[in-house]
Amino acid sequence: MYQSQPTADEIRNVCKWINDLLNPESRETALNELCNKRERVPDLAPLLWNSFGTISALLQEIINVYPLLNPPCLTAHQSNRLCNALALLQCVASHPETRNQFLQAHIPLYLYPFLHTGSKTRPFEYLRLTSLGVIGALVKTDEQEVIEFLIKTEVIPLCLRIMENGSELSKTVATYILQKILQDDNGLQYICQTYDRFSHVAMILGKMVLQLQKDQSARLLKHVIRCYLRLADNARAREALRKCLPDQLKDGTFEGCLREDATARKWLQQLIETLENTMQGPGQPMSNPTSILSQTMPH
Repeated sequence: MYQSQPTADEIRNVCKWINDLLNPESRETALNELCNKRERVPDLAPLLWNSFGTISALLQEIINVYPLLNPPCLTAHQSNRLCNALALLQCVASHPETRNQFLQAHIPLYLYPFLHTGSKTRPFEYLRLTSLGVIGALVKTDEQEVIEFLIKTEVIPLCLRIMENGSELSKTVATYILQKILQDDNGLQYICQTYDRFSHVAMILGKMVLQLQKDQSARLLKHVIRCYLRLADNARAREALRKCLPDQLKDGTFEGCLREDATARKWLQQLIETLENTMQGPGQPMSNPTSILSQTMPH
């Protein structure tokens, strides 16, 4: 649907609210108003990034919440206010004019403490999901610099933790981020470089399959299948997956779940055929390819 350009009054209001971010007394209202205008003002991100003190004000909102993480005592109101600030940062992370500067400033690191949290209360779940949304906005464009940054800053273990213990929505976004990292050649190489890394990823994916057998979600399952399929592009990982791919992916358990998703069915069939038809490649297989996985991924 065609969306009209923002009016002069809307731009003036946006500039006023950006200026209001600098004042702690008016910041909460400004955060809310700016979040409501994200879709109406396509260049909101450059306005935020290039306005004096704005990013510092948003980072201050983040830092102010750190003391509430442990012990966990974040209220719904505090979570909502912070998530408004994170939504504006996601806007900056999504925009082509500000994405690289956002990354070069290492701003995603400020979000990692939120991904570390384990409380299952709604305020914390909302905070984790919104933080994942910022990372998801970065990986969406498949830029190698983004993947390298996320690998170096060890976002993968944080995603795996959420994939194992998060809500369905958080699991879906975290798995999507892992999928995008795997789709990059350097990301796939990094995860398959050591057996410890590969086995951790494969173990979590296997646990997710077992859980999805009980609580089926076509969207989440699709990302899980895509992760497995990409792992199978690595010769050593492929040999290990031949021995540890959950039977539920091979025995029609998810036939009904994937009935409406032709792409996911195609990926699953491709995965099964790849693992069935492949023979031992020229490289040496990963040492001890089944011992760790067999303890947690029953056939």
